[in-house]
Amino acid sequence: MARLIEHQRSKPYVVEAGADGKVYICACGLSKNKPMCDGSHKRAADEEPNALYIYDGVSRAKIEPTYT
Repeated sequence: MARLIEHQRSKPYVVEAGADGKVYICACGLSKNKPMCDGSHKRAADEEPNALYIYDGVSRAKIEPTYT
């Protein structure tokens, strides 16, 4: 079953990992290496606030509200 999941953050969470340095956890939902960030959030940098987008492997579409 397909699901549409709304992510409201377009940058990773940064977790201090002691002597190992920092760990970057995906928060945008686009990473192909979840839960780790792979930089895919850069695709979401120009999203409009409060807008809903759907992404596939190569493109993005803005979802327009059905009801107003």
